[in-house]
Amino acid sequence: METTGNSGSSENGENSGSGESGGNIAQRTLGRSGIQVSALGFGCWAIGGEWTRPDGMPLGWGKVDDDESVRAVRRALDLGVTFFDTADAYGTGHSERVLARALGKRRADVVVATKWGNLIDEERRLALGSDDSPAYARRALTASLRRLDTDHVDLYQLHISEAAPDRAAQLRDACEEFVREGLIRAYAWSTDDPERAAVFAQGPHCAAVQHRLNVLQDAPEMLALCEESELASINRSPLAMGLLTGKRAAGQSLEAGDIRSAPPAWLVGFSQGGGADPEWLRRVDALRSVLTSNGRTLAQGALAWLWARSPRTVPIPGFRSVAQAEENAGALAQGPLTAGQLTEIDGILGR
Repeated sequence: METTGNSGSSENGENSGSGESGGNIAQRTLGRSGIQVSALGFGCWAIGGEWTRPDGMPLGWGKVDDDESVRAVRRALDLGVTFFDTADAYGTGHSERVLARALGKRRADVVVATKWGNLIDEERRLALGSDDSPAYARRALTASLRRLDTDHVDLYQLHISEAAPDRAAQLRDACEEFVREGLIRAYAWSTDDPERAAVFAQGPHCAAVQHRLNVLQDAPEMLALCEESELASINRSPLAMGLLTGKRAAGQSLEAGDIRSAPPAWLVGFSQGGGADPEWLRRVDALRSVLTSNGRTLAQGALAWLWARSPRTVPIPGFRSVAQAEENAGALAQGPLTAGQLTEIDGILGR
């Protein structure tokens, strides 16, 4: 849920995707935690289905077929994806429940990340604001563990992107207590502000920052923080909310339950009631030939840019179908773009 901060590095440089041409990049490490994950994670926002604010503003991606979501997660597992990012807010708990159902006995084979900070009404599928208190963090974690049907969360992430730094320091300390109790293995903050992320980075078990990053929206300051503080860069919106899939056209309408149909201020690239912004689509078209090199789809090329951008990146594209899971996972075999292609893209975008 990007309204509140929305969905690894190779410490020794192996499989890091440093701009070399091609090659399966397999795994990366979640910062200094030592936790190994597939270089590609899957974001579970969309599989939460429909949910809204009390005023009716959509916060999900529209209707979803839970059985298809389960099949997609299991197909991703078969294709080598071991990192799944969700949140208690996604579908007001529904995403966590669907992920738990899909993983079943394979829970031990994967790394599960979830988030907290948003107040939710599960029965009415409503988001009801936020709570940045340490006491609520514990209550939210207990509820997520129940929905995920697990005894621990691998990566627990603060989902309030603009929380006050002094309060965040208290929440960081609460997360350290959760680590000591064995309830979580590591923690992170989902925010686009490097100064805020640096507050969490001071904690011994902070492993990552989740932030927006894609070929159209670079984040050099955040990547510099990740390098300096030995954090993984978990990339939300790696496909620019679908613009980098090549499946959106200017003026194409979106279903009423899709957040992109009534985009909040932070959701750039889409207009109120008008679908994808033509100017953003022109930028995508300008990059098409580079991103689709070597037989990649447009989406696979966008993911390849992320791996080439930094050895610490772990993109988490969303999905709602087996076909999307297969396309996204297929990017792993292609590996990162080359350094020359990165330079070419910067030239096209004028940066």
